Amino acid sequence: MPKSTFIILSRLMLGLGCASLIAPLAAADDSAAILTPPAPATPRINGPTVFGVRPGSPFLYAIPVTGDRPMTYAVDDLPAGLTVDAKTGHITGRLEKAGEFHVVLRARNALGSADKAFRIICGNDIALTPPMGWNSWNCWGGAVTQDKVLRSARAMVASGLANHGWTYINIDDTWQGTRGGPFNALQGNEKFPNMKELCDEIHAMGLKAGIYSTPWITSYAGYAGDGSDNPKGTWTKVEGYDKYQVNHHLGKYSFAKNDAKQFAAWGFDYLKYDWNPNDVKHTRMMSEALRATGRDIVFSLSNSTPYDDIAKLSKYANCWRTTGDIWDTWATPGAYQNSISEIGFNQDRWTRWAHPGHWNDPDMLVVGQVGWGPQLHVTRLTPAEQYTHITLWCMLSAPLLIGCDLEHLDAFTLNLLTNDEVLAIDQDALGKQARRVYTIGAVDVYSKELEDGSVAFAFFNRGDDTVTAPIKLDRLGYWGQKNIHARDLWRQKDLGTFDDDMPVTIGAHNVVLLKLTTAK
Repeated sequence: MPKSTFIILSRLMLGLGCASLIAPLAAADDSAAILTPPAPATPRINGPTVFGVRPGSPFLYAIPVTGDRPMTYAVDDLPAGLTVDAKTGHITGRLEKAGEFHVVLRARNALGSADKAFRIICGNDIALTPPMGWNSWNCWGGAVTQDKVLRSARAMVASGLANHGWTYINIDDTWQGTRGGPFNALQGNEKFPNMKELCDEIHAMGLKAGIYSTPWITSYAGYAGDGSDNPKGTWTKVEGYDKYQVNHHLGKYSFAKNDAKQFAAWGFDYLKYDWNPNDVKHTRMMSEALRATGRDIVFSLSNSTPYDDIAKLSKYANCWRTTGDIWDTWATPGAYQNSISEIGFNQDRWTRWAHPGHWNDPDMLVVGQVGWGPQLHVTRLTPAEQYTHITLWCMLSAPLLIGCDLEHLDAFTLNLLTNDEVLAIDQDALGKQARRVYTIGAVDVYSKELEDGSVAFAFFNRGDDTVTAPIKLDRLGYWGQKNIHARDLWRQKDLGTFDDDMPVTIGAHNVVLLKLTTAK
């Protein structure tokens, strides 16, 4: 069986530890998994410090705020063309001219108020911080429907995830029907009867909508792509086992322009473009087609982007998959199973390509209830491994796409996904991907420079036993410096200042995530 076919079938049939710091903290018991304290009842404005938009494109930014409701919102110095809804915090409108605008976001409830400096950059680049949201594949797979997507959007709001910056609601493969409409573009099938209505409802919640396509004639799951071997773009569905083997090739004719116009007309904000190998010609074609629509649509390549072509591909895409499909395992029991550790700790060579507007993508998050639909199971990752998963993806400045059932979030998973200090590492405006600075035994140490001048350090124990690592400040780059302030980000707890050794004890498959700041 060809490797590509094995991977396709694996995708479709998948349905058939906590962080701790020693000195002064002891290792946490994984059974007491929740580490992060609840958000305060007073307002707290979360999310990034910057947002990018292109001139003339529709603008939508929902100010992410935790705290008791009702909440009122305001923005100081909002540029002409934009307005903020005082009841929802949704900033909408259009900016016609390029420029950088410095504003102040404000939120108030009965208990207090909060403000946050914020930059709106109107120019060529969007996705100035990695996209955060949800994708249907790891949860529903081919069982996805318009109703399930809309329910997921409602759950993102009702659960409070949206208050922490989670934004995108993305449909994956199997939505595609036949060509038609004013653009002779792919239309939704019987599972997706009204795409425009779906996007409108998602936008009304302050969220954004994503969709899936491929330049192949037929997608991985056996549905229509934007390629065709005939000039009209007609397509015949292949049933049975053969649908996974035929038509996974680029057609003589591309309907990328047609489909991009339709995506924009419906109101989509994100496109996952999925085929293998990703090639420059078709990447450029779809990129240009999306730009020509006049709507900001984040362009994400999938999967296993060829590293030898990344210099060219990264000019056209906002995100690109650096790997095959991820599975919810720590180690790799089979030849084609991509585990958390296998994927996450093998991203070093991609580091130089990550910067604002362009992100390395090690695939979606496999926490909560997953299963590739319709049968779901609780992730096979231990709590410790899930802390490592989220920490590593944030340190890598990776897109964060939740893959679980949002309607059935347990308390641990919700806590895991709503630590604003950890998410801020991913959303840092400097946009630097973490570097592995050294390894000591089973512990890998990663370092990430941040916009405010501080540095995030993650100490990952990849071994099967608890270890204590003698971490010295000079090995972290603090040569001869004193009074280094440390904060445990998962616990949101200050640990005081250090002048020399910082010994940390880390459980198996676990992590310690610190933010170090030089005292002034």
